[in-house]
Amino acid sequence: MSMTRPSRRDILSMAVAAPTLLLPATARAQALGATAAGNPQHFSFTLGAAKLTVVSDGWLETPAAHLGVNVDPRDVARFLQSYFLSVDTNVAHTNHLVIEIGEAVVLVDAGSGGRFMPTAGKLMGNLAAAGIDPQTITHVVITHAHPDHIWGVRDATGGAVLPQANHFVSGGEHQFWLQDGLAAGLSDDMKRIAEGAAEALQTDGIDWTLLHNDQEVVPGVRIIDTPGHTPGHISVVIESEGKQLIALGDAINHAYMNFAHPDWVNSFDMNPEATVDTRLRLLDMASRDRMAVLGYHFPFPGVGHVRKSGDAYQFIPALWQWTG
Repeated sequence: MSMTRPSRRDILSMAVAAPTLLLPATARAQALGATAAGNPQHFSFTLGAAKLTVVSDGWLETPAAHLGVNVDPRDVARFLQSYFLSVDTNVAHTNHLVIEIGEAVVLVDAGSGGRFMPTAGKLMGNLAAAGIDPQTITHVVITHAHPDHIWGVRDATGGAVLPQANHFVSGGEHQFWLQDGLAAGLSDDMKRIAEGAAEALQTDGIDWTLLHNDQEVVPGVRIIDTPGHTPGHISVVIESEGKQLIALGDAINHAYMNFAHPDWVNSFDMNPEATVDTRLRLLDMASRDRMAVLGYHFPFPGVGHVRKSGDAYQFIPALWQWTG
């Protein structure tokens, strides 16, 4: 596999220049719709003695042209078409993890709070539907400060949505988004993201604990540095009775493209070279050690395993058990 390592300037330029591709209707993805009654937006399973529940915040829709911006757009379109995916719109689910382990109830990421895209912001209601009282959450771990992961810590009045919980973010992420003058010179969209991150990190009622690599949040739950998508991005490792799962956050963003072509980067990966390095490290670790993974933007519920195939990888969805 050839490893293309574009600079951040390269990737931003390519994202702007990426053309809209038109394929015949017969080549486009076929969408399967929901029923009028909707579908469950939570799924629970066990990992050793821990109970894990994936809870949705909704979904995001972004231009598919933001995917694989360091390669020929025609190659990206052919890849998406081969996986029955739209070449126009990337639909990304938002899979939050609630970890019930010992006396702790740990929420990984806080969603967008309904202030980012109209299709998202459903986390609090879906937690209640899953039988999880949000006020029982003891710890909130933020993988990174993009809108769909952190804006939900803050309510409409500027206060904490979960004031009873201890809040955690990496020291590097905290420092990056709160640096003086960050928003100056950014595009309007990026300025909104930077300002929103700073607001969330300065929410009234939240006293952030700043994490470092391999630090334990509670027994059985620790974080690892996975930079690239953002400078201080972290992933969360859960271990119980010899079994492990990694909540990837956005370190691996696409359940098919980032596995088959880990060197293809997206316009929203802030440091392309670090993104690829981190992605390969995670894929190697998960496949070698047979660790389960949860992808935040994978098709719900987003849990499975990593299979190495030559120089590439495959995401293998977990085989669920409905009874104990």
